[in-house]
Amino acid sequence: MTAGSEQTLERAAEVPAYRGHRAEVVRAVRLSPNFVRVTFGGEDLAGFADKGFDQRIKVILPLPDGSITPLGDGDDWYQRWRALPDELRNPIRTYTARAVRPELRELDIDFVLHGEVGPASRWATRVAPGDRVVVVGPNAAHSGPVGGQEWAPPAGASHLLLAGDETAVPAIAAIVESLSGSVRATALLEVPEAADALPLDVRPGVEVVWLPREGARHGDLLIPAVRDTLSALTAPGGALAGGPAVPAAGPGAANPLEDVDVDEEILWEVPQASKGDGLYAWLAGEAGVVKLLRRHLVQESGIDRSSVAFMGYWRLGRSESA
Repeated sequence: MTAGSEQTLERAAEVPAYRGHRAEVVRAVRLSPNFVRVTFGGEDLAGFADKGFDQRIKVILPLPDGSITPLGDGDDWYQRWRALPDELRNPIRTYTARAVRPELRELDIDFVLHGEVGPASRWATRVAPGDRVVVVGPNAAHSGPVGGQEWAPPAGASHLLLAGDETAVPAIAAIVESLSGSVRATALLEVPEAADALPLDVRPGVEVVWLPREGARHGDLLIPAVRDTLSALTAPGGALAGGPAVPAAGPGAANPLEDVDVDEEILWEVPQASKGDGLYAWLAGEAGVVKLLRRHLVQESGIDRSSVAFMGYWRLGRSESA
């Protein structure tokens, strides 16, 4: 290796995969009673990489006086944030990049509104053009993988099943709108009320089912809907798949699941390699509900564990730490 190539590698290693992008609100559109789409703009967003699908990002919200404490551009931004005194530590929340338009220096993020119960919902409820944030997201100048995406179905999957609550709607919406329709897919979305069913641009072969709770508990509609869908997929004839039934190994045949205390641990497992046929399931939302769905698919229905991705985005009664 030449000295020049070594220097090139060193420079590439110095470019962070993620960095903070300064942005301000361009517009905010109320999509439904519980969703607002905030469009951010700013020259700094020219360097925000469009990775698509369920790209996770962090939004650094202003302090009560509107200020944002600088954290620098290095990969150690989070450690710097944690080291700050409480009065200088801005609230941080995790979201999905709903749409990225680098050529326009714009980024869309869909916020779920929960009233005045947390800093993000409170901010999004009152948001106005000109409000400033910092979005920590993938750096277009970084040449390697950046991570932060969990959607990775095998090429040979015969049916895709996506299920989640309102916190997973932006991610699932971005995923299903990207699907070609060459593989059948079913998306089950539990939302607070019927008016929260958003129009999505999906191709034939992609079915989107909205499940409004209308006052019911989290999971009361999503859990039975997943069970019913799975029963139809694995039944003789594979009604939803329009062809052969999705193979299932049978109860207890899949890898055993260790118990996860969702009040103390993060429920998060994404398979790195799947067998490549049958059903691929992607589950996200309230951790207690996702835990029940995970057990049903893997332990009770025998879907291979390597074909099920599950993510506890949040836990009922607890706020996100960062």
